[in-house]
Amino acid sequence: MSVTLASDVGGTFTDVVLIGGDGRVHVAKTLTTPGDPAEGLLHGVEQVLGDAGVAPGDVGRFVHATTLATNVILERTGVPVAFVTTEGFGSMLALGRQARVEEDRYDLAYVQPEPPVPLSRTFTVPERITAAGEVLHPLDEEAAQEVAERIAREGVAAVAICLLHSYANPAHEERLAEIVAARLPAGTPVVASSAVWPEIGEYERATTTLMSAYVGPVMASYLDRLGGRLRALGIDAPVHVMESAGGVLPAALAASRAVYTIESGPAAGVVAAARLGARRGLADLVSFDMGGTTAKAGLVRGGRPGITHEFQVGGKGSFGGRRPGTGVPIKVPAIDLAEVGSGGGSIAWADAGTLRVGPRSAGADPGPACYGRGGTLPTVTDANLVLGYLDGFGGFALSADLARAAIAEHVAGPLGVGVTEAAAAIHDIANAQMGAAVHVVTVRRGIDPRGHTLVALGGAAPTHAARLAERFGIGRVLVPALAGVGSALGLLHADLAIERARTFLAPVGALTSCSAGAGLLGALAEAFAGLERAALADLAAGGGGAAVTRSVGMRFAGQAHAFTVDLPPGPITPGTVQRAAEEFYKRYHESYGIDLRDPAEVTTARVRAVLPAGARDLPAPAPGPRAAPGTRPIWLDGAFREVPVLTRAGLTGEITGPCVITEPQSSLLVPPGWRGTVDDGGAILLEAGP
Repeated sequence: MSVTLASDVGGTFTDVVLIGGDGRVHVAKTLTTPGDPAEGLLHGVEQVLGDAGVAPGDVGRFVHATTLATNVILERTGVPVAFVTTEGFGSMLALGRQARVEEDRYDLAYVQPEPPVPLSRTFTVPERITAAGEVLHPLDEEAAQEVAERIAREGVAAVAICLLHSYANPAHEERLAEIVAARLPAGTPVVASSAVWPEIGEYERATTTLMSAYVGPVMASYLDRLGGRLRALGIDAPVHVMESAGGVLPAALAASRAVYTIESGPAAGVVAAARLGARRGLADLVSFDMGGTTAKAGLVRGGRPGITHEFQVGGKGSFGGRRPGTGVPIKVPAIDLAEVGSGGGSIAWADAGTLRVGPRSAGADPGPACYGRGGTLPTVTDANLVLGYLDGFGGFALSADLARAAIAEHVAGPLGVGVTEAAAAIHDIANAQMGAAVHVVTVRRGIDPRGHTLVALGGAAPTHAARLAERFGIGRVLVPALAGVGSALGLLHADLAIERARTFLAPVGALTSCSAGAGLLGALAEAFAGLERAALADLAAGGGGAAVTRSVGMRFAGQAHAFTVDLPPGPITPGTVQRAAEEFYKRYHESYGIDLRDPAEVTTARVRAVLPAGARDLPAPAPGPRAAPGTRPIWLDGAFREVPVLTRAGLTGEITGPCVITEPQSSLLVPPGWRGTVDDGGAILLEAGP
């Protein structure tokens, strides 16, 4: 068994996990270095190599999750990009799909955000293809040459091309890309929408293509530097990068399709939750991943994470959601997540007599006040320390005195309450905000969370998980061993995967008709075959070994939004399509409570290829000495109570709350009324009493 390294770079901490040839797991949690994320990552790599006694050359695989793509889009730090579209559609990005929400609704001085690309770098060419893929007006190659010359004079670092209806016929887009590339310096990325995500919907297709061009060179440069620095350490293993839907991509593919990595880090946590649940026979889960900067919630049903094919980057919303029209829409597959700016490092402050928590974060530098690194503003971590839930974290010796001083100055004093009461209020507000994320992926989707198990991942999650579960009537909480680095552990499980899709419009009635269906079914089968070949080529899996699944987008005729419905293996037959339609009607009823049987249509053909590459299961952590239990006072239900404090190492048997269970990367709070058991893999399953 070869050595695998996995790293997850978050806003506050960088987690590194190594699983060696002997099956033992070694972990490191280091502060993220925002100026150069690779610096903190490499520090963690050196630490786990040293702890494991593993030579760098023995590493056979390096798996990486990063928030780089998201940060580049949010901070607008991508490369200068030119955008080319069909004549008459040059204002597409400037018009966008704007929505005014929250406080912006009442802002009389509201200013619409600037488009992702200024009009000065937006170009149009005469051409037109119909929605059926027919050439209505040929590409004006002379005009295209002039546009290429103008782009060359702009000195851009990448070009995005999105022509109308290129999903139906990419010929004009491909030829235009050739003309533009010929006038630019060799190696300048020219990204065509038909190569990135050829689906109907020109605006979302345009923003997805644009963000791929905008982020791609930054991602390529980062991965190239990271690979060089790993090789300097003696690690020659291939680098794989987590993609948004829960698989991993080879580094070269991740660089060329950086838009696929936008939800890289959060996806790993849901993958880990699904595997951990499967180990216990639990198929319906709520993944709760709370780190230093944010908290994320995702849903696993029937053992499979929920997948969406359109999401927003940035923007505004309420209670863990993001409203369309407030951020940048991206149309690639991603694990369906809700996120709130409420993590361990979220800053608390008094605002006109009201207590606020987050979304501002103390981050890695200076960090919470209790870290003693120069931070003076109180955070959720400071509050948890004052309440007795923590004693140390990630190798830091935390200072309760600094935490109390920060809360006293910035919260307790301005609000006229005691330090303990202020800390309890910070903790409760953080729980309420994190509950909003769980609400988005369950109740707002029409799903009753009470039959699910909450899986706690991330350094701060175990401290809040049981109380969060109580808010929703969830009676089981699963806390895996090494929960503080749970997302990085999820990377060890991730397989190489890629999804390909293309628009395929056809009424269900026509596909199942005896007279007209044969031709359409043949065209659909041909579309799937082409997508499968492209996906396998992406993974360099021509020699076999990859599992391929197929699905279709399906909607009611005339509607804009579609559900994705899986198809079984084997030939595409009228019966296959009819069963998919029945599943679509069922999904629609579950989501909206309306039992419609109106005519439906297929909108999209999708193929996902998965090449097994990760460890199939994590072994139990190596047994360690069990420290003698102690006690300390913690805040419970309005008063301090003396409770047992146990260490996670060597913990076995049953656990009865209230108590606190500590390990180097996290601290688990077991409230009164909860009982737990430790399985042979080191995971703790808590259950609420009657």
